[in-house]
Amino acid sequence: MKFIAIAAAILCASGLFYQNAYAQNVVVKDAWVRTSVQGQKASGAFMTLTAKENTKLVAVSTPVAGLAEVHEMKMDGDVMRMRAVQGGLDLPAGKPVALSPGGYHVMLMDLKAALPKDSTIPLTLTFKDAKGVESKLDLKLPVATVAPGASSAGAGHGAHADHVH
Repeated sequence: MKFIAIAAAILCASGLFYQNAYAQNVVVKDAWVRTSVQGQKASGAFMTLTAKENTKLVAVSTPVAGLAEVHEMKMDGDVMRMRAVQGGLDLPAGKPVALSPGGYHVMLMDLKAALPKDSTIPLTLTFKDAKGVESKLDLKLPVATVAPGASSAGAGHGAHADHVH
């Protein structure tokens, strides 16, 4: 009986190790969240994701917002529109995918409080690999008015446009 308990513990530990190792399938760089003021209901989170294997970003969550979704901004005639990405965002193996103002980004909606500059927020990314196996990656994102290392020249341009669900 003792052997079975030890074997089960080893299997559980190796399963946890596999999930943690799998979360490393995706490398996150230059992650940040745009500041918000009291009463503002939405903000954006930005980063570059590079997956070692074909993967999809299927969900995002954070305790600072009632809803977090991956959105895409694109032109519809003469109007820039923003829509939630349906079915997950493809992360092709070895190709960096930028989540940036004006393109794909994480939309944080129904903010529960202001996001002050120089604070951090927790954000959980959920991925699904080609076999359908899910993994999660917990991040702490810095809150800033512009991308870290960027000039403030474009700071006046908001990441929010005509929002379509």
